[in-house]
Amino acid sequence: MHEGDLLSNIGLAIVAATGFALLAASTVQEAQDFALIAQAATLESRVPFVHFFDGFRTSHEVQKIEMLTADTMRAMLPDALVNAHRARALSPERPMIRGTAQNPDVYFQGRETVNRYYRVCPAIVQRCMDRFAELTGRAYRLFEYVGAPDAERVIVIMGSGADPAHETVEQMVARGEKVGVVKVRLYRPFDVRAFVTALPATVKALAVLDRTKEPGAIGEPLYADVRTAVGEAQSEKWMQTAFYPRILGGRYGLGSKEFTPAMVKAVFDNLAAAAPKNHFTIGIHDDVTHSSLEYDPSYQVEHRERFECMFYGLGSDGTVGANKNSIKIIGEDTNNYAQGYFVYDSKKAGSITVSHLRFGPTPIRSPYLCTKADFVACHNFSFVEKYDMLAAAKTGATFLLASPYPADQVWSHLPDELARQIIDKKIRFYVIDAHALAESLGLGARINTIMQTCFFAISGVLPTAEAVGALKKAIQKTYGRKGEEVVQSNFKAVDAAVAALQEVKYPDRPAGLKRMPPAVPGHAPAFVQKVTAAILRQEGDRLPVSAMPEDGTWPTATTQYEKRNIAVDIPYWRPAVCIQCGTCSLVCPHAAIRIKVYDPAVLSRAPREFKSADAKGKEFAGLKFTVQVAPEDCTGCGACVFSCPAKEKDPATKQETGRKAINMGPQIAVREHEVENYDFFLRIPDPDPAKINRATVKGSQLCRPLFEYSGACAGCGETPYVKLLTQLFGDRLMIANATGCSSIYGGNLPTTPYCTRADGRGPVWSNSLFEDNAEFGYGMRLAVDKFNAQARELLAKLIDGGCPSCAGNMELLQAIRDADQSANEGVEAQRARVAELQRLIAACDDPLCRALRPLAEYLVRKSVWVLGGDGWAYDIGYGGLDHVLASGVKIKALVLDTEVYSNTGGQASKSTPMGAVARFAAGGKPSMKKDLGMISMTYGNIYVANVALGANPAQTVRAFMEAENYDGPALIVAYSHCIAHGIDMEKGMQNQKEVVACGHFPLYRYNPDLRKEGKNPLQLDSKPPTMKFSEQALKENRFRILTKSDPEAARRLLEEADKLTAAKFELLQKLAAL
Repeated sequence: MHEGDLLSNIGLAIVAATGFALLAASTVQEAQDFALIAQAATLESRVPFVHFFDGFRTSHEVQKIEMLTADTMRAMLPDALVNAHRARALSPERPMIRGTAQNPDVYFQGRETVNRYYRVCPAIVQRCMDRFAELTGRAYRLFEYVGAPDAERVIVIMGSGADPAHETVEQMVARGEKVGVVKVRLYRPFDVRAFVTALPATVKALAVLDRTKEPGAIGEPLYADVRTAVGEAQSEKWMQTAFYPRILGGRYGLGSKEFTPAMVKAVFDNLAAAAPKNHFTIGIHDDVTHSSLEYDPSYQVEHRERFECMFYGLGSDGTVGANKNSIKIIGEDTNNYAQGYFVYDSKKAGSITVSHLRFGPTPIRSPYLCTKADFVACHNFSFVEKYDMLAAAKTGATFLLASPYPADQVWSHLPDELARQIIDKKIRFYVIDAHALAESLGLGARINTIMQTCFFAISGVLPTAEAVGALKKAIQKTYGRKGEEVVQSNFKAVDAAVAALQEVKYPDRPAGLKRMPPAVPGHAPAFVQKVTAAILRQEGDRLPVSAMPEDGTWPTATTQYEKRNIAVDIPYWRPAVCIQCGTCSLVCPHAAIRIKVYDPAVLSRAPREFKSADAKGKEFAGLKFTVQVAPEDCTGCGACVFSCPAKEKDPATKQETGRKAINMGPQIAVREHEVENYDFFLRIPDPDPAKINRATVKGSQLCRPLFEYSGACAGCGETPYVKLLTQLFGDRLMIANATGCSSIYGGNLPTTPYCTRADGRGPVWSNSLFEDNAEFGYGMRLAVDKFNAQARELLAKLIDGGCPSCAGNMELLQAIRDADQSANEGVEAQRARVAELQRLIAACDDPLCRALRPLAEYLVRKSVWVLGGDGWAYDIGYGGLDHVLASGVKIKALVLDTEVYSNTGGQASKSTPMGAVARFAAGGKPSMKKDLGMISMTYGNIYVANVALGANPAQTVRAFMEAENYDGPALIVAYSHCIAHGIDMEKGMQNQKEVVACGHFPLYRYNPDLRKEGKNPLQLDSKPPTMKFSEQALKENRFRILTKSDPEAARRLLEEADKLTAAKFELLQKLAAL
């Protein structure tokens, strides 16, 4: 289920069975108003309420609304009802029992006692709505009808889809059509009489639209309710019409799919058809079961006085935040109504974002994307080669482009397709080198303030002076807590932006030098060419049902075709300075910089610019070595350069020059030849995996990463661990991934980062839920073990002579049975033996051989890991994780510990340190970080390790290897820096080093196997703290914020944290010394 699809059968139909009343809001205004109405109604009715609205489409929309006042709230919530509610609370002063276990003799009767409360609930809700209208002037009905009084065709709908239906009905009625819409407000209890009363007496046909799908049901929930309601009303003679209207059901908007006036019009057209479709879909092309209605996408509701804008940005560049500020400025500083909606995929950062802004003198009822834009802005120059950004631009619209090329040069760098649109649509075209300006002002890649200023300067929505003042006021509010330096840098950006803006005077024809390249290369697989490419072009809405996998299975290794090209600067390698340690490859979050050793003979085919050096180390004597960057996949985070230990020295002075073995430089200058170099690099054969010592840092990095180019944030602290996991065990790896950051960058469409090595082997990955991931992986482990046991049983029968045809292969069969797979070379040798066995039994028709065929692969060792963040492991999924680890089964857990719910917006978890500010801990977290490793050690039979890649990479690799080889459950807690910490992500590995140095995250390995050698299983890999916890903490904004908002609380919490951190390390030292 799409996480924002709150009107799904899981999010709604299941809740309906609980007995909660369900009140549906369809707009941002209603989301506020109905919260109060629901509160008032529940107090009077004593029925619990769920007030719901569409996730994303309503919850993430910014609208100018009329705010409720405290006086209105007081008037809606009488003290008598509040006091009566509180009097029913459990209290020892009024002893009572609730929640009893009831038996069949009385349970049924007890359930029926509530009927009278539900029967009067709708009337109470309507009274609350009427009282609300008296106080605010905003009137609502349980079922609100909009349309012609003599309508013959009526749509019934709830949620955000009601507004497109509303404005379409108004336009169609104005043109003489007899149509209407009923907006469902109170879904439960469903008041039949109120519903049929809302219908016009002339209605002949109803279309009931559900934003959900119930496979196998006669119809979706609202459709079933309406059919039942009309049937009962007819039998009770409550209907105003003498005949039974035709009732059709349809589905729309699943997964936040667009629902537009064109689709509403198609639904009305279907109602008027002589043979209309029932159980239809709208908004998709169903070429399999042919349920979909055709619609004309050019049909629109006209809004002549409205101004519409589209802003194309890069995730985390500030575009979305800036546009939210723009909406607020327009809404607050003008008489216009304003609306903002922001489209972005699930990538954590670095993906396209499109902001849709509308403003005008009348209320905006358009919860769908802009299709006729007056203003289009592109905040990343690489987008001109990828997206049809001007498709929605009106004739005479304005186009603002963040460009590294000035006005007199940019035309020759535009694809002809884009240039032709500019000419044909008579676009006013402006450019600004926003990235260079931002860099000069110390803003890094954050160009949002510059582009926002240009928007106001060009659009004329506000007078320039007024707009500048409003922008600076918004900057102070938005960035004030980040310090005066940040505020002043943004002020300077506002002042400098207009002067740097240039209008482009373009010729009457394209330059003819560039064309839009294909979204994926021609050699990509057919599925990627057909499906993935369309999604990458932002054309996924056009894909038919037949293009989709029926069972949700998607191919791996598709990020390699995406080529996002988002980095402004990328690393340049200098072979003469390089010490060939592999650190750059190890810390790269996106596997975009790699190392390889190879036969010098391959260089005869190398591109002219390809770099190499003689490989260092006796095991690589006679070989060549290369560090190669993937220029189109690199995110430009700089982590590799910052972590590089090889510093150049001036030959004459022996002083450091400030340069390293790798240094950042402009991507655009070397992109063409580095693409050629990287393609060649990938074609160089990988070393024999059986001959690489993966237990070393360098050795691990000589293995091809089987997790590449993910959508994680630039500088991400989690993905290096995931990548390392695949380098060490990826050929046999099975991952159960908890929902969170790691599931979003690990299994998010359109492309997936898990890939295969040259022989086609690679990780398998699946995501179940947040709370049951450990159990999900446990099931994987049990299944693998069962298949292995079955395969070994059949193998034993073959060895015992069960198949005469196999008797001559006894040596092979026994070798497979007795194989030692504790090391990688043993796994590779077993894989070769099993391949020979598979050839043997494929040619044999004996029943034993036939039974063994589908199971033989399980004779090769499989590695099962459960993966997730601290929100899963410490909080929501802790019970399951604890149960699975305590089972004794050979399952491994990797916890990517960012100390916060990173994916959902930075909420505090039990891993969050004392004193850190996070959502739900705005005053600083008052308790210490939960010690998951220490808790797990108490079982005595679980391998446990605390690792931090930036602090001790060798210890990290060793812990991974030991955990994998331990014959039992294992837990690795991996410290992962995160943007939520408020640090420079380029320096993330240094942050990890300091987190360990202050004692906050001590490194250790607890290996129960050491008891067999008479040793203490706990090995402390950290030295005593060299700095206080508070010293390190105050380098992170999550701690510094509190020193500004509440200095005394910050002082008190950090002092306490210093004491407890020191005590925790002393305890570890004592335990390790036993």
